[in-house]
Amino acid sequence: MPEVTIQVRKNGPYRIQGEITLIDHDGNPIPIPEGKTVISLCRCGASVTKPFCDGTHSRIGFKGAEEAAAEFDVTRPSP
Repeated sequence: MPEVTIQVRKNGPYRIQGEITLIDHDGNPIPIPEGKTVISLCRCGASVTKPFCDGTHSRIGFKGAEEAAAEFDVTRPSP
């Protein structure tokens, strides 16, 4: 079986390298652009090319869960 690598980019998309099959919520295959060996999947929810990343995360200031949680903990009032 070929190796697949999924990298969670800091405040960015999931970057997937390797041969994969991408399937939507109904079980239908989502075509991967021909010749692509690496794809980036949107994690911010704002891409107009979902499920693929279009770079919108950079323009909207998306923060990944770990960074967002750390900021929340710092600004959260003490009980």
